Formats: sequence, structure tokens, C-alpha cells
Amino acid sequence: MLTITRGDGYELSDDPRRIDIDRVHRWLSTESYWAKGRSRALVARSIMGSTVFAAYRTTDGAQVAFARVVTDGATFAWLCDVFVDRAERGHGLGTWLVSTARDELAARGVRRILLATADAHGVYAKLGFEALAEPARWMQLDQRDQGMTTDGHSIVSSDH
Repeated sequence: MLTITRGDGYELSDDPRRIDIDRVHRWLSTESYWAKGRSRALVARSIMGSTVFAAYRTTDGAQVAFARVVTDGATFAWLCDVFVDRAERGHGLGTWLVSTARDELAARGVRRILLATADAHGVYAKLGFEALAEPARWMQLDQRDQGMTTDGHSIVSSDH
């Protein structure tokens, strides 16, 4: 497990056992623009299937930031759910999480990391991320609003 402590009272860890799932669920489901209404069960399941990075205050151990990476650990990664508690913004925690995730993935040999953002292009650009040169090559299948509950279970029944 990775643990890095900064001199300004913050610690970063990739230990999934330290994640405060209730806090991350609150952040994502009520304060983020991309995961409004996401259920706690879905947040917990997404954490279990991902590599996670979080920042904590060293004074009381409270989690103050979160980032999640979905990866095969070899060729590709998707950085997502990056969130810094509003009261802790301005301390470079988001940049620290993302740069650490980038560097840890590079150490594993992962050379392509994708992400999507509506408002933090500058944060990611200073870490080497850039807009896709050929966005028309990328496609998606988005079924978030079709036949699934918020916890990821199908609502379509089958007689088979």
C-alpha cells in the first residue's frame, strides 16, 4: 500500500480499506455534477472494482479527497470520480491525487489514461492531459437511463 505524507497536514493513501464510503457517497451523489443520485451500494461496488486514492487530514484522519481509477493495470486506465471536499479546496489536493495516480499507473506500464471533465481542464492540463486529437474515433454505449436501477441491477424481468 502506498502512503505519502506532506508537511502541511495531509496524507495520501491507496488503501481501499481506509475509504469512508459514506462520505464519498455523499460527495458524489449530492455534490458532484456527474454522479447525482448514485446509490451508496453502487458507490461501494465501484470502489471495490477500482484502484482508489484518497487524501486525509493527519490531525484527525478525516478523508478530504477521493479519486478512482478503473484499469486493466497494463494498457489502459480511466480516471474518474475525482472529488475534493469544498472546505479543503485550494491546497492542491486534487492535483496531488491525480499526479500520484498518473505516476503509479506509469510505474505499472499503463500509458493511456482517459478522463472526462466539464470544468477542470486547466487542472488536468498542467499534469499533461490534453483534449483528444481524434474524438470522432471514440464511441460509447451509454445505458445509464435504460433498464437499470441506481444500484446497477436490471429492472427488466425475464421469463427464462
